[in-house]
Amino acid sequence: MPALRNAQGARVVSLSSRAHQRAGIDFDDPQFERRPYDRWEAYGQSKTANVLFAVELDRRGNENGIRAFAAHPSAVVTDLGRHMTEDELKQYGLSRGLNPGFVPAGKSVAEGGDFKTLEQGAAISVWCATSQQLAGMGGVYCQDVDIAPILPPDSTSNVGVRSYAIDPRAAERLWLLSERLTGVKFE
Repeated sequence: MPALRNAQGARVVSLSSRAHQRAGIDFDDPQFERRPYDRWEAYGQSKTANVLFAVELDRRGNENGIRAFAAHPSAVVTDLGRHMTEDELKQYGLSRGLNPGFVPAGKSVAEGGDFKTLEQGAAISVWCATSQQLAGMGGVYCQDVDIAPILPPDSTSNVGVRSYAIDPRAAERLWLLSERLTGVKFE
């Protein structure tokens, strides 16, 4: 925090995902101690937490010139699914090739498909960290090199952020829970 304050205009980019749309934060059982563990719900909850972190960090840091953003890199082929079975991968349009990592079963964006290269996926983080369009702003969810719209509750769109992921009360609540769980408190 001292380094961010001393920067006199720092930006923090929290990497999230549209997987945040899978789940909000279950504050009554955030670590799945009293409910069955579901890896996709847990992943969605973690990505929602990344958005809420940016919202609260932006609120807390704004007066010190610290702005925070949540970024969704889009569908990028990484080794995130290295522990998934071939059948599980196929459900997401992925397959294992002869090389480590994953090869899209479909086409890249350049070929008219859904998957971005690592460089294309990284572009949103760079944009959040440098774009003049975001000057004086913070606490927003960014996607496809733009500020994403807030989705209505009944939306099935992949473009946008769920309102529970940018709720300032939930953001503060998560921040306080994180401080309690980690024993680390930022003034």
